[in-house]
Amino acid sequence: MRPFSLVALVVVGALTALLPAAAWSQDATPFRIGIAPHTSARVIIEQYQPVRRAMEAAIGQPVEIITAPDFTAFAKRALEQDYDIVVTTGHQAQLLKSDAGYRPLLTYTADFRAVVVTAAGSGRDTAESLRGATVLGLNPSSLVTLWGQHWLTNKAVPDVQIRYVSAADSVAQLVLSGEAAAGFMSLANRHKLPPEVQAKLTTIAESPAMAGRVYLLNARKAALFDKIHDALLAFGVTTEGKAYFDTNALDGYREISDAELAAMEPLADEVRRVLKAKP
Repeated sequence: MRPFSLVALVVVGALTALLPAAAWSQDATPFRIGIAPHTSARVIIEQYQPVRRAMEAAIGQPVEIITAPDFTAFAKRALEQDYDIVVTTGHQAQLLKSDAGYRPLLTYTADFRAVVVTAAGSGRDTAESLRGATVLGLNPSSLVTLWGQHWLTNKAVPDVQIRYVSAADSVAQLVLSGEAAAGFMSLANRHKLPPEVQAKLTTIAESPAMAGRVYLLNARKAALFDKIHDALLAFGVTTEGKAYFDTNALDGYREISDAELAAMEPLADEVRRVLKAKP
């Protein structure tokens, strides 16, 4: 058991113990939902508890919410079939669909966008102002980081040093402390920062809408596709589902087209290159 996953599973077990007891048989195999590490494991596990409960009710077996230490490790584990359901951004969704046989289920209705943030009043309000600076990303395989690096390249900003950190709140803290000039994060994660932190940040660039977090089902669970697809949609119109979408500014579920994912193939290929360089 990998140490990071073990910690996540222990936390899930503790949270599950606080919920009404479910009559699982002792040999019931946990169904594993892997969430891309867009923020801390604690926040991810807490955020996806409503989804976990909906899935348990739908498939009649215990469900675990797990993640990975970074986006590259997450992609590697997903390709190795570690997860029954994957929830990850469009470029990794395309990779897993194409290379590992995962089948797309749904995505969120809200647009997914990446942003470049700087400290308000720092004078770093243009791409050119980042010349020779340190800029933070989440991981070489994350969608916001790949988009941000392309943005810097397209703006021909020279001599930028890219550093990688674990979560959007860490990006904000380091930018505001002056340890980095700017950082990449999703617009959704920017909006989830405490209001006093948001007020101290300036957004200097925003991406077009991209394929955001996509739910995909492992091919070995193909027989459950319709049940899980319909259960997610049904969850979305419940009181708990609506509260989940409102809290996380997700607006609901919608279908995801093959064309939307195919458009992410160039970025999926960048993840393949990262994985080849990091065995």
